[in-house]
This record gives sequence, structure tokens and C-alpha cells, in this order.
Amino acid sequence: MHLHLASLAAAGLLAAAPTAPAAPEAPAPYSTAETNPLLSDWKTPFGLPPFGDIKEEHFLPALQVAMAAERREVDAIAGNPAAPTFENTVAALDGTGELLGRVTRVFFSLVGADTNDRLQAINRQVSPLLSAHADDIALDPRLFQRVKAVWEARGSVKLDPDQQMLLERTWKRFVRHGAELEGAQQERLRAVNTALTNAGVKFGDNLLAETKAVRLVLDRQAQLAGLPERVVTAAAEAARKAGLPGKWLFNLDFPSYWPFMGASTDRGLRRQLYAAYVTKADHGGATDNNALASRLAALRVEKARLLGFATWADYVLDDTMARTPARVYDLLNQLWGPAKATAAREVEAMAALQKAEGKGERFEPWDWFYYREKVRKARYDLDEDQLRPYFALEKVRDGAFEVAHRLYGITFTELQGVPVYNPEVKAFEVKDRDGSHLAVFLTDYFPRPGKRSGAWSSGFRGQYVKDGQDVRPLVTNTCNFSRPSGDAPALLSLEEVQTLFHEFGHGLHSILARRRYRALSQTPRDFVELPSQIMENWATEPEVLRLYAHHWKTGQVIPEALVKKIRAAALFDQGFKNTEYLAASLLDMEWHTLTTTAEADAPAVERIALARMSMPGTLAPRYRTTYFQHVFGPGGGYSAGYYSYKWAEVLDADAFAAFKEKGLFDQATARRFRTLLEKGGSEDAMKLYVDFRGREPSVRPLLEKLGFEGAAR
Repeated sequence: MHLHLASLAAAGLLAAAPTAPAAPEAPAPYSTAETNPLLSDWKTPFGLPPFGDIKEEHFLPALQVAMAAERREVDAIAGNPAAPTFENTVAALDGTGELLGRVTRVFFSLVGADTNDRLQAINRQVSPLLSAHADDIALDPRLFQRVKAVWEARGSVKLDPDQQMLLERTWKRFVRHGAELEGAQQERLRAVNTALTNAGVKFGDNLLAETKAVRLVLDRQAQLAGLPERVVTAAAEAARKAGLPGKWLFNLDFPSYWPFMGASTDRGLRRQLYAAYVTKADHGGATDNNALASRLAALRVEKARLLGFATWADYVLDDTMARTPARVYDLLNQLWGPAKATAAREVEAMAALQKAEGKGERFEPWDWFYYREKVRKARYDLDEDQLRPYFALEKVRDGAFEVAHRLYGITFTELQGVPVYNPEVKAFEVKDRDGSHLAVFLTDYFPRPGKRSGAWSSGFRGQYVKDGQDVRPLVTNTCNFSRPSGDAPALLSLEEVQTLFHEFGHGLHSILARRRYRALSQTPRDFVELPSQIMENWATEPEVLRLYAHHWKTGQVIPEALVKKIRAAALFDQGFKNTEYLAASLLDMEWHTLTTTAEADAPAVERIALARMSMPGTLAPRYRTTYFQHVFGPGGGYSAGYYSYKWAEVLDADAFAAFKEKGLFDQATARRFRTLLEKGGSEDAMKLYVDFRGREPSVRPLLEKLGFEGAAR
């Protein structure tokens, strides 16, 4: 997942939102730089935030100063007596908000990765202020008239391709933000934007609270039956930290939840933990998210209508590669039938094994993970505990670094003594083939109480050009992987290995960026997952596995027999993975093709959606409504867009086929793909892809990869 700053991405207008740049000098006399490190000139290595000096109380005043600074910058453009030109209006706008972008990147990164009650309270306070600030800029009639004048004169002015794209993006952002609305409609849009921001923040707070509140505490050895020693050790350590010595604690963090569900022989306990997972924020009371989801969906319909669109999906998709809900449904429906059919065959195999063990009960969703591992072992003689010893976290990370080196010639060197926001964060300097500085890359890999679940890529500064100088990025990868246990280092599951490569792909997209304008860092939502998903392909290639998959104790390279088993099992479980994912995508579309501004009954919407898709009763969507953070959380960046992972999977399968045709590390192919990564949103996404591949993408490689060839039409 690629993280965009919540409130600012929702606003979609602030130039600083996607690419917070290097530290400018604080604007006197409004600055309090002498006492607030967020506003001072950061004289740290590589311009990293001075985390040791930053305190929670610095954020609100810094954000207020930064918003005032951007407002003055924008006012100067809007009030410029000179005739509007690309340089004095459009390019000038792209240069505003540096200070605000810098502060918001630090703030929202901490809210996601290292939060506490004070930061969450500040978030609730500042998010609506940022939304209103974005509205003030987007709905400034003086500013819009200048942008409009440049837009209407575009045919008579010679602009470079990236300048043309910046002009088009700037024009569309103003129009999509309501600049053409008048009077009461503009005021209503402002109110809707504020309400959306508040509801999204509350949704995220509720989900974090519910997720962290779940604790399955075991006090008898017999309850641990089936669990590997590393899982038991980790649970004992978690209990000790929670003040429960001598017991074992499991929770909904993925390194705790998935191993328990896959190995525990206690069906009742599996059911209990599964029920806690699929009912997050669905219990009534103060942290229930049903009403918030309904409110968000209704407000989105109202906003879409104000802006001339029939539904929220129509509004969102108008600015993507897919363009329309019909094209999204076409892709999802093309895969839905084969995915369900494959899942049904998987259930048959697991239910047969359950029956063969003498179990009389019906196969249920909480049985899936347990019997999936049993079938994998029976069919392929492969289980997770065979693989983990070869997937030590640091070796996997270094393997990803080596793939990037062989593709693009870049190197990663660990930095010592640089400021980081948590002691577990590691920093690396990235250098290009010629030894020049490219970026700083920070990794934050383990779960903790103040970190939301999942995995994402973000950063403290994006790449852009200022006064002719290339400002290089500060990039982060944040995950929730299995911690070290006993005397062993952190040992990853195969899925965690793929997640590390996935987020690293997002990181490379930022690290390699070479764009002139900050606003052109953004790419369509259904294109942005291409750089991440294509990296997953390298993770399990035999040639790459031999680079990093070494036994943590002996140093032995992963045996060829295990590599063959991994490859043979590549299609295993595709029914489950694709059915749960596609179901969540269809649920997202169900919510965002609603046409009513009345608040719908959330459980009813979900029931209707599941009935419409004939959802199998043996599994649930990857995300149910009340914990669908991607679409209802702060910013809602994937609303009407969760399909984009599969859209990008079409691209990544087709793109990786180019490497398979020429060689995994073919330099000509790698150079073309690096060009795609460098350009970001500075050109049309499909043009970038065609320039790389020589044609538009084909769905055939994805269908073959999934074993769904019969889905082709």
C-alpha cells in the first residue's frame, strides 16, 4: 500500500501534500523557529527531521504558522498585477506550501507509525483546519481566474510535456475541488469536506482502538497445542510485556493472528480470535464504525453530485486509468467467477481432510487457515516453518537491495547516528551507479502499540527541483512483521517476504524519482501499485532466492528442493486470496455507486453486496465495512479504488513478462522501466506504460499467473 497524507490527499489541492520538500527558512516575522524545531532550518544529516527535539506540543503551532505562510504565498500569486502566465501562476503555485508540506509529513507519519493519545487528539483538531485551508485555496476566485486564463490560452503557448501535464493537473484539481461552483454550493462543499475529514479521522481512531483492545490470553499449556515454538515464545514475551507473566497473549497484529489461525489445533480458540477479527468496530458503542461508514458514503454522494457526477465512483474514477465504474466492474467480474470456482475446489480439499481426521463439524471460515496449511503440506510437502529459517528479515531486506542494485546499479549503505522517530527505525543512504546521492531510505518493520496495522510506504520529503537544484527524497517503508523470538532473528513468512518486496517497490518509485514539479509526483491510483507489485515477482524467482534465502543458523543457501516446492505451490491458495480481495473490491464499489444522499443502513448495504456477488459462506471479504480503512479511514485514498491492486496486477504481470522474455536483470529492459519510475505523474500513465512495453498491457499474463486462463474473453 502506498500512503498519501490523509487530510491533504483528500483535499487534493495543496502542492505540498504529495511531496513535502526540503526545509525552507521559516517565514519571519510569523515564525517561532527559535522555540519550535519544526519551523527551524533543519541542520541534520540529509535534512532529516530532528526527531529528538520535536515534541507533541510543537505540531499545532507549527501547522498554524505553516498554513499562514502558504496562505501568504498564494495571496501573492492571486494578487499579482501581471497578466497570468504558466510561470507566474501554475509553476508558482507548485512552489507554494513547502513549510506546510514538511510539517504535515512529519505529523501524519507519526500518527500512522508511532502515535499516542496526544497525537490523535491533535489530529482530530488539525485535520478539519487543514481541510478548510485547502478549501480556502481551491475556492479562491482570484486564483482560479488566473489558472483559468492560463488554461484557456494553452494552445497559443509553447510548453514542455511536463509543463503541459502540470497545467492540466492544476486545472483539473481546481475544477474537481469545486472552483466552478458558486455561492451556496461552494459553502455546502466546504461543509461536506470538513464533515468527511472529521468522519474519516474518527473511523481510523475507532479502528485502532478496537484492534489494539483485542487480547486472547491463554493460561494453560494445553491451549497452545499445534503452535510452533517460535509462536509460543513470542506470545509469552507479549504477555510479559503486558504484565501477564507466565501466560501467553495473542492479538490481531498480523504476526500474532495469522500464525495462531494457521497452527492452533483448538478450534474453539480459532473461532474466538477469528470472530474478534471480522467484527472489529462492529459492536455498537462509541467505537462502532457502521454509522460513520454510512455517513461517509452519503457525504461522498453529495460531493460527487455537487461536482457534476452521478456517484462517488464516477467522480473518483474520472481521474484514473480505469475512467469509469463499468470498466472496473468488467475487470472484477472477469476474475470473480474463476476465483470463486478455484476457492470452491480449495474448500473441497480442506473439508475432505477435515472429514478424514474424524471431525464431524461443518467447514467454517475459522477452519480455512488451519486446513490450508495442512493441505499445503500434504500436497506440496511444504509448510511455513520449513521456509522461515531461510527468511531472516535483514537477509530478505538485503536481497531486495541487491535486486535493485542489479537492475538499476544503486547501492544502500546503513547510516549510524542519524535522527529517527523510533529506536527500531533503520536508515540507509541510497547512491546511484555513479556514486551520487539519491535518497535516504528508512525502514520500520515491527508492530507496536502506537502503530496502525498493515504495511505502507511514505516519506518525509519527496523529490522535486528547486532553483535548478534536484532535491532528493527521504523515503520510508513501514510494516508489521514477526519480531525476533528467543535466540533467532526476525524470521519472516513467505507472505511477509512478498510484503517487504512490495513496499520496497513503492520505495524505489520514490527513490528514483526525477521530476521538475512537486505536484507531478502523484500518479493515478490504479497505476501507483505497479512499481510495488512488480517487485513481488522477483522475490520468489529461484535466481533471486539464492541471493538472500540463507539459513539463519548455518548460512546454507535454500535447498533446490525447497525452491521447487515454492514454485510448485505458487498457484496454491489463489482461490482464497483472489476471492477475499475481489469481494472487498466489489464491496467498495457497492458503497460508492450508491446514488442516495441519505445515510444507508451499513449492515444492509454489506448484506446486499455479498448477496449480489453470491459470496461463499466459507470466507469473508478481506475487509468488511467497519474495518475497511483503505476506503473509510482518514483521507479515504482507496475509496472506489480498492480494485486498483488488481488493475495494477494486470500491468505488473505484463511488465514482468518483459523481464522474463529478456532476462531478470536485462539492462535495456531495466533502463526503460527505470524511466517509467523516474517520470511518475509527469506523463500520462498509459503512455508511460506503452513507452516501456511497446504496447498496451495484456490481461493474459495475469490470468496465467493466477491459473485463471479460462477467464480470458
